[in-house]
Amino acid sequence: MSAVDEALANARTTYEQHVQTCRQCRADGAACAVAKVHLRTYNNARRDHLRATAGAVPRG
Repeated sequence: MSAVDEALANARTTYEQHVQTCRQCRADGAACAVAKVHLRTYNNARRDHLRATAGAVPRG
């Protein structure tokens, strides 16, 4: 697994675990400030992943 793939997986896991365990996120039904930061990190990692794989030639 490349560093970009690993960063994407870690960011997604961190965001999902926070939303599942945060009292404020669960009570309000909306993302708290910390969840928004985690989501921003995930979105940045997703963009980096797309950039890194955009130049890849499909094999098949």
